Amino acid sequence: MINFIEISKKFKTDFWTQYFWALENVSFEIAEGHIIGFLGANGAGKTTLIKILMGLIKTSSGRVEFSTKLGKNQKEVFSNMGLLPERPYFYPHLTGNEFIYYLGSLNNVSKIDLKQRINYWAERFKITHALERKLKTYSKGMLQRLGFISTIIHNPKMVILDEPLSGLDPIGRKEIKDSIVEINKEGRTVFFSSHIVPDVEEICKRVVFLEKGTLLYDGQIDHLIEKNMKPNYQIKYYANDEIITQEIPIVEKEEFLKKIINNNQKIISVEKLRPSLEEILYNIKTK
Repeated sequence: MINFIEISKKFKTDFWTQYFWALENVSFEIAEGHIIGFLGANGAGKTTLIKILMGLIKTSSGRVEFSTKLGKNQKEVFSNMGLLPERPYFYPHLTGNEFIYYLGSLNNVSKIDLKQRINYWAERFKITHALERKLKTYSKGMLQRLGFISTIIHNPKMVILDEPLSGLDPIGRKEIKDSIVEINKEGRTVFFSSHIVPDVEEICKRVVFLEKGTLLYDGQIDHLIEKNMKPNYQIKYYANDEIITQEIPIVEKEEFLKKIINNNQKIISVEKLRPSLEEILYNIKTK
């Protein structure tokens, strides 16, 4: 759906300093119909790449190619995309309804459709009671929810979310993650940027990982985890009225289990150790 081809971007902080590279030869594709996690620490270049994607800044070299499924020209492409930036601006003197109606009208959404969609999502996020209040009275979590609604109000084919869970409490995080999965099941492609690895691992099958402006990994999460799994097992069992947990190499597993049984001890569980995505990416960074 979107193809990044050897994207590089350099910046200067002021006239006297040398250029630094925010992105260097980054190439990957956003495939249609998936939730793709976009990972990297703060300063890795994620927001810079999203700004390039949306045409807000130009590349130093490289290009972005859009599938005709998004549109035949730039206007059609961007009308079929929805962006929630990392630091969205909300007009403080507009009400929630006025803000969403305004953004929906920019994309030629009819008033009837707008009303139906606002009612659905406001109820989903439990902010119906606040829609007639001015945005300056909204909490951080309410603004994030409103921002999400405004991003998808025109039914875009492609949704770009830059740190959408920032500042949310656990309930808010779950609501947004569940909603990302929901809109993906409806057929929307989601490009989901975050520096919080467990959030991405929870809802994404594929991940793109940037480190200091370079691409370190692009592929399936399961493949990466399987490739980095240790051939060890975690065995839990009862012994002397307590639960004991031990990590055993695969070659010793059968003999260890026989020993537990022969000692009349009860086996609780035998699990192959599975590293988290966060552990794997940390190891990739430090190599």
